[in-house]
Amino acid sequence: MNLLILPCNPPPIDVIIHTFASNFPDMKLQFILPLFISLGQLAAQPVSLETASPDGQVRVRLSLGSNGEPSYSVSFMGKEVVAPSALGLQLRNHDMTKGLRAIGNRSFTRSENWKPVWGEVDQIADQCNGTVLELQDASGLRMDIVVRVYDDGAGIRYEFPENDKGRALIVMDEITSFNLTEDLQAWWAPSDWDSNEHTYRNTRLSQVDATSYLGDIEPFNQAIKNVRAMLTPVTMQSDNGYCISIADAAVQDYGAMHLEQGQNPAHLRARVIPGADNRVVATGRMPFNTPWRAILLEKDAAGILSNRLILNLNEPCKIEGDLSWIKPQKYVGIWWEMHIGKSTWYYTDKNTGKPVPNHGANTANVKKYIDFAAKNGFSGVLVEGWNTGWEEWFNSGKEEIFDFTKPYPDYDMDEISRYAREKGVKIIVHHETSAAVPSYVRQMPAAYDYMKQHGFDAIKTGYVGYVIPKGQWHDGQYMVNHYNDVLRETARRQIMVVAHEPTCPSGLHRTWPNFMAAEAARGQEYNAWSKGNDPSHELTLIFTRWLGGPMDYTPGIFQLELNQFDANKKERVRTTLAKQLAMYVTLYSPVQMAADLPENYEKRPAEFQFIRDVPTDWSDTRILNAAVGDYATIARRKKNSQEWFIGSMTDELNRSFKVKLDFLEKGKAYEATLYEDGENAHYLNNPYPVNIRKIKVRKGDKLTINLAAGGGFAAKLTPLK
Repeated sequence: MNLLILPCNPPPIDVIIHTFASNFPDMKLQFILPLFISLGQLAAQPVSLETASPDGQVRVRLSLGSNGEPSYSVSFMGKEVVAPSALGLQLRNHDMTKGLRAIGNRSFTRSENWKPVWGEVDQIADQCNGTVLELQDASGLRMDIVVRVYDDGAGIRYEFPENDKGRALIVMDEITSFNLTEDLQAWWAPSDWDSNEHTYRNTRLSQVDATSYLGDIEPFNQAIKNVRAMLTPVTMQSDNGYCISIADAAVQDYGAMHLEQGQNPAHLRARVIPGADNRVVATGRMPFNTPWRAILLEKDAAGILSNRLILNLNEPCKIEGDLSWIKPQKYVGIWWEMHIGKSTWYYTDKNTGKPVPNHGANTANVKKYIDFAAKNGFSGVLVEGWNTGWEEWFNSGKEEIFDFTKPYPDYDMDEISRYAREKGVKIIVHHETSAAVPSYVRQMPAAYDYMKQHGFDAIKTGYVGYVIPKGQWHDGQYMVNHYNDVLRETARRQIMVVAHEPTCPSGLHRTWPNFMAAEAARGQEYNAWSKGNDPSHELTLIFTRWLGGPMDYTPGIFQLELNQFDANKKERVRTTLAKQLAMYVTLYSPVQMAADLPENYEKRPAEFQFIRDVPTDWSDTRILNAAVGDYATIARRKKNSQEWFIGSMTDELNRSFKVKLDFLEKGKAYEATLYEDGENAHYLNNPYPVNIRKIKVRKGDKLTINLAAGGGFAAKLTPLK
């Protein structure tokens, strides 16, 4: 007699019936039906699967309840930090949040090291344990929940496998929740579907309230739909010290995730930004997977700064062949002078139609920047305002504004191309789209070809304004797909991208390493014409926005009082000069701008030397101390070198540290050139003093760092022969 052996996680009922029919061809149907019912009940039984990180400190329990509802919980260092929380997607015509049955599960292990094309370290360990829970609804639609558990956190996502290849999928909602077990301290910015450029606040979760942001004129366009919702990544800290950050990872073909509060403020729920109808959050065809929901876990704030979970949840590099064209670099440019009123983006006066006297992107001015870049070892010159259309820029409602192959009459593209090539410098081409996406899509092939014809291989894209087509959001699937299409198209043409006004990065620079940096946060330019950025701003960004990828923050402002061209201008940069130097180390990016005017650097050559020396690509990074929003001290080793650089910065409080130089090579002496806040330095009333001195140090020495209010510290450590 043949025996039918059922697995612990039984297959679908139709498979079981077919198996019975094959093994017992003479059995009558009426004898099979009672067994059919009992097996159906068996298939709906609860499931509980626990997965531990390689070191056992992070544990994720994935469950299926008696009503077929999936959930999970997370513990860290023996303490539950995420209580049982709902999982699932609501599709059009399918509810994948309940009534599901488990049809199988499997575990897996990843253990490999990979080398980033550029980054903060030479090598990253990708080591985790994982679980896949295979689910099916009553109609037979299959959905897998995949969990990866690392020593520094966990990732969860939904996958629709090949079984239904080509089948349309419409996601109406995602109910992924994060039921935190404490009223944590949170560093948060409001959930804005159209902008990430708000200031951050530090409150308990129970005190999150974005009401005061409503009606703010900064940023220019915004869409705050829920005052009890937050932008991701959001970083939180327990009174006991541990830190947890919740973020997107590998966001493709899907809207960005924000976090909404429930009746219990510590109970957070994913809010995926929808499309133009404000209902559908994603459409696609199977096979299909959502982005990862990343939960970063560290015992302290310093760990968050070195956490690699988001990168590990992204796919490996998809660009084939030689990648030597992808070059980390420093650049200068025609940019800050427009923000502080020296020159304009537009060429003609809007009222008279005549050329203005101070258009910034003219041939002679660009050549001055090229000369400055060549003299000081900078690879690129950013030029904004070079192409026609700026007279109608910003929320004009017009779809066709800019022409990306038509320079203004005073910008001789051929001559600039020749001159830049002669000087060994490349132009970074600015493509401000005013968020008129269909127009840019139509022009992209010709615009990129035009760049390559003139020898340029880097662009800064911009999307200021409300999105065209009307009703789409900067953080919705439509724009996510557009930003990613730009990365793919530029990669095919060997063009690097710095994106402004995109969704918050989610680690895609691992997959598309031509994605050098992004804005997606409130940058330095807000100091030029707004209430400005408080001293804690940059110290919050590195623990939140920066987790998804490098930011083009544009440091290096030396003229901190901004009345250089307008005596009545009251705005100022709220840092000391030494802190502007420190940012080149603390604010990681493979492309760093020396954002101020060349003449302001020429007035302070000793301080400018640090910007000339500091690299943008690193072999090693060490976090020497850190507190979210308060201070951070970071040491980095130059790529393929034994030179180290240190940056330290503080908020509005002056601080003093002793940091141990235990990362230096044993037996070697180093000359340390220190750039310190000078006597009585203060970010508001005395920002300029910088004390520059040299000392000799060795491994294990303790270095004293004194930071003024709003201040910073920078150092270059060079091995002595």
